[in-house]
Amino acid sequence: MLETMKGAIFDLDGVIVDTAKYHYLAWRSLARRLGFEFTEADNERLKGVSRMESLCILLEVGGVEATEEEREEMAAVKNREYVDYISKLEPSEILPGAKDYLLQLRSRGVKIALGSASKNAEFILSRLGIAELFDAVIDGTKVSQAKPDPEVFLAASAALGLPPSECVVFEDAEAGVQAGKAADCRVVGIGSPHILAGADLIVSGLHELVQK
Repeated sequence: MLETMKGAIFDLDGVIVDTAKYHYLAWRSLARRLGFEFTEADNERLKGVSRMESLCILLEVGGVEATEEEREEMAAVKNREYVDYISKLEPSEILPGAKDYLLQLRSRGVKIALGSASKNAEFILSRLGIAELFDAVIDGTKVSQAKPDPEVFLAASAALGLPPSECVVFEDAEAGVQAGKAADCRVVGIGSPHILAGADLIVSGLHELVQK
């Protein structure tokens, strides 16, 4: 499937770059402001989940009630702190093999899109110096449904001008794998076979796919 695909759609966090640590630090800071601890184990529940859904999980963990207006302000506070972290991102933080694999796909004429829940995706790609390697960026500012809903991958394949069946999704989260399959794409799981059992192929990272 990797040899015949016409389009490649990449999730961002955990596939191209590891910004999860910065999300966690920002969420933990918010939780401490609210008077409780948010652990790394709690944070696992946020993987592949939109910002507002993540906030709902965090408030559930802390047993905190909040109005819609308060939630909007909390999400904004968290995002400001997160953006402060990622504003210091450097190209060296691209995950092993990711840039090489993107370059190989481009040399083969494969169209490339990003399909991410992040609302900061374009900024992150710019900081990493790889924005020009993507033909389309579909992020949290362009879709309303979070994974496992297939909206982001359907929008990405449409932006590439390809049917989903001719695209391969690269994902590190279970919800992302489910979204890719629901969109009628084939899926490469990045990470643990135990978590990503629904994927068509599972590798530990994009470095495994780079042709020597």
